[in-house]
Amino acid sequence: MRIISGTARGTNLFTLEGNNTRPTLDRVKESLFNIINLKIFDSIVLDLFSGSGAIGLEFASRGAKEVLLCDNSNKAIQIIKKNIEKTHMEEKVKLYNCDYIEFLKNNKNEKFDIIYIDPPYKTDFIINAINLILHYDMINEDGLIIAETDEPERIEMQLKENDIEFIDKRKYGRAYLYFIKIGKQHSIL
Repeated sequence: MRIISGTARGTNLFTLEGNNTRPTLDRVKESLFNIINLKIFDSIVLDLFSGSGAIGLEFASRGAKEVLLCDNSNKAIQIIKKNIEKTHMEEKVKLYNCDYIEFLKNNKNEKFDIIYIDPPYKTDFIINAINLILHYDMINEDGLIIAETDEPERIEMQLKENDIEFIDKRKYGRAYLYFIKIGKQHSIL
């Protein structure tokens, strides 16, 4: 796993061992960043289930102003710290070792331009996180929420039940990326 583009381009990242985390594949990551490329520069980004930190660090490398990384695993936090140091992103990246609900409640006055949600599969963490984000009004008007899952039918049903509309969906093998727009504009570009 590596940083694909930007100031830290080509930097190989440390990864977590075992099956507790599932890194986003490079081809998925490259497609994701090609889709949202114009929204990244000078943005404030939240990577809510950071794992190794690869997605958040890619945002930082590509010009995000500030990136907040959150994970509740102590092992993940240690790997993320090493990756932040390796990519020299200490000034742009803030790291939080806590549960996503605790993070959202404790940072409810923050506003983000992009929120990336890639929790463990087979959980309700996506819809729970989105509901809290909307409740606390944590996304800027032209902001974008991106969620990764392998259960498209269930996620779509949960989004529709909660009157949340996704504006785009992309499939990469068994992984699906959902692009969710809050506010009046419905274009991700």
